[in-house]
Amino acid sequence: MLAVIKTGGKQYLVSPSQKIKIEKINKKEGSEVVFKEVLLVQKGNKIQIGRPFVKGAKVIGKVVGQSKGEKITILKYKPKTRYKKKKGYRHLFTEVEITKIEI
Repeated sequence: MLAVIKTGGKQYLVSPSQKIKIEKINKKEGSEVVFKEVLLVQKGNKIQIGRPFVKGAKVIGKVVGQSKGEKITILKYKPKTRYKKKKGYRHLFTEVEITKIEI
């Protein structure tokens, strides 16, 4: 069984017992997350495509943890004007384990 969900402005292809990293959501570790924006569901040979979402379908997951991505370094430099600026950034993620897909 497969599903395509939309969260955080991105789309993810998920199946049960799969772990995915999504944009940060404010949920505690161990709590349940329900994704109602399901774009596609496949069960066996049967495929349901939503317009834009599949009615009555939802994907249930469990929050495994919160984490940060790799550090990205930003450097701005202008020659001859003694202008130099260095900045760092780490993107925040939530790791979710998909428990089941309901149609």
